[in-house]
Amino acid sequence: MPQFDLTIAGEVNLDLILYGLDETIPVDRELLASNFEMTLGSSSAILAHNLSVLQRRVGFITLYGADSMGDLAMRRLTEAGVDASRSLRGEESSKTGVTILLPHGRTRRILTYPGVMFDMVVDDLDIDYLSSARHFHLSSLFLLRGLHPGLPGLFRELKQRGLTISLDTNDDPDGRWNGVLDELLPYVDILLPNDDEVCRIAQRKSVSEALDILGTTVPLIAVKCGSKGAVLQHRSQRTSVPGLTVEPVDTIGAGDSFNAGFLAAWLGGGSPEECAVSGNITGALSTQRPGGIEAFRDKGLLSQFLEQNPLPGAATRPT
Repeated sequence: MPQFDLTIAGEVNLDLILYGLDETIPVDRELLASNFEMTLGSSSAILAHNLSVLQRRVGFITLYGADSMGDLAMRRLTEAGVDASRSLRGEESSKTGVTILLPHGRTRRILTYPGVMFDMVVDDLDIDYLSSARHFHLSSLFLLRGLHPGLPGLFRELKQRGLTISLDTNDDPDGRWNGVLDELLPYVDILLPNDDEVCRIAQRKSVSEALDILGTTVPLIAVKCGSKGAVLQHRSQRTSVPGLTVEPVDTIGAGDSFNAGFLAAWLGGGSPEECAVSGNITGALSTQRPGGIEAFRDKGLLSQFLEQNPLPGAATRPT
């Protein structure tokens, strides 16, 4: 039996969230936020944490800085049960990345210092460790620049070893949406973009047009549409799965939390529709606390929310 249900190679950072700031920010003024939170950030780490809370066995490889922020981020992962034994601590002067988020209602500003995010290369990864799972996931493709030269070979090797692969590209800060992505898509079993990203990946103006293009290459695509739910393209079939109606605290990390619920159900043998239902539930749960993991760390909230919104049978319920 594989050691893990899922392995991840990705980035880790902390999110610093300042609430209550105006969308128009003047210079040379001291602006006062109404609230502040510091929590585990990064798409890869949020997914690893929340999937582990959903009782899936997760192995995680990252490169983090030799600083207190990196130590705190890794502690949050191990507290949730994530195995990070193959992760690497950078040299003494290295810095962990940090993201400053300024929520403005339904929109937000995202300011990221990458730190060592760009530095991890495929040679840093233990291929036998990554292969000791049923499934491999990659997030934040365009932030993992050091991995790009070796990623096609890595994906090919993992497929040859019998793993399935999922990908969430997240945003491309350079706005190019090409390069190594085109080489990776033929190896991907599950693509997990949001409605804006899927259009950019396919270079089409609508989700429908994008799915027409990408559906010929990727067998299963789940497009995250926020409170509207998700659109599924499973081979030739397309379906919409409505979301939950909740009052959000903020939506930071909701897409990564959707991924956690979706993959938890998929690893449990769920149908694409069950996976999307599970993802909609865990994505909505995430919005009930600041950041991407705090709702999953709040055991009382977690239990109550899942009592009211039961996960499909294929998605393991946390204890």
